[in-house]
Amino acid sequence: MEATEIRAIEDTDVLIVGAGPTGLALAITLVRSGIKVQIVDKLLTGQNTSRAAVIHAHTLEVLVSVGASERLVRLGLKLTKFSIRDRDRILLRLRFDTLPTRYNYLLMLPQDKTEKVLSEMLSEAGGCVRWGNVVEKLVETGEGIRACIETKQGKRIVNARYVIGADGMNSLVRESVGIKFSGGSYEQSFVLADVEMSGSSGSDEVMQFFSPAGLLVVAPLPADRYRIVAMLDNAPAHPGIAEVQALLDTRGPMHSVDKVTQVHWSSRFHLHHRVAERYRRRHFFLAGDAAHVHSPAGGQGMNTGLVDACVLGRILSHAILYRSGDCQLDKYEMLRRPAAMQVLQLAERLTKMAVMSGSSKQLFRNAVLQAGNLVPLFRNRLAMNLSGLSRRASAEIEL
Repeated sequence: MEATEIRAIEDTDVLIVGAGPTGLALAITLVRSGIKVQIVDKLLTGQNTSRAAVIHAHTLEVLVSVGASERLVRLGLKLTKFSIRDRDRILLRLRFDTLPTRYNYLLMLPQDKTEKVLSEMLSEAGGCVRWGNVVEKLVETGEGIRACIETKQGKRIVNARYVIGADGMNSLVRESVGIKFSGGSYEQSFVLADVEMSGSSGSDEVMQFFSPAGLLVVAPLPADRYRIVAMLDNAPAHPGIAEVQALLDTRGPMHSVDKVTQVHWSSRFHLHHRVAERYRRRHFFLAGDAAHVHSPAGGQGMNTGLVDACVLGRILSHAILYRSGDCQLDKYEMLRRPAAMQVLQLAERLTKMAVMSGSSKQLFRNAVLQAGNLVPLFRNRLAMNLSGLSRRASAEIEL
């Protein structure tokens, strides 16, 4: 059979493009509601890298609706402390064990483990990901969207009532429907690495360093590993032991005996701060990184996408099952775009503090953080923002 032949024409209620955490959580929500779903991804298999590493309290509250929270909690590492430091000096320390939630901690879990849990849950619900399926074209029809999908076996045509773009920052779905992705880019690149260390001094909290040399985050992971995040002007594509150790030596505790013994995974990312101007246009919807991207400061990206998925899943399920109109469908953007704007502002503030140059500005920043550390209301407000609990209303749906 020639690759250009059309080998199948299929109908579905919802076509989800992208099988990362956002697409998987959305598919689970829809399949469990009895909605006919196809979820496709151009990759031949799921990602095996860790990327996002923290699941926040509000995300775990929302994931209860798909039954994922307890599975994730069993696999993850619970941490209750987060500190901002300037080398050896603590500027601000937050505690999460006093937050008003049953998930009063930071759950550290590499993204590939999160995706594995969600993939298993989708399979248990009766769904599956069609890997190696490249969406080439999306055309609106009178009743929905006609998708042309390239596979190794040939072309497939899928007629869907709705198409969801969960296909990342360079979203084909978003570009196909002509939705602008407003914002900009960071000059610096980000280094991410999962490592093993000997003599670690920070095994029970996430530490974010605002050193004169630049941002550094050291976060414990399960299995005695650590996530290292750093902002760098000319970062190597895959930092090794020497490069990661240099980041610790020049930005971490001055008297630390921490030594990197193994790098399990590392990468470099050039990041942006952007939000889609619309989350819905007719039969198209955007979720996750297709709708919003920002700095990793605060660990908000995957969390925001997972909440997007659960909210959109409930709204779409209701619309399809009960034939509710556009007013119900528009609730998704009304709820989730303002939440993304709040997350973007939070990540921007944290990033700007981290990259602040000039000794006088850095001294002022440090003084402000130390003063805030003495004010319980300030600490609690920041912890509520980081945990996502301050944005609970953005996931509450009246149908």
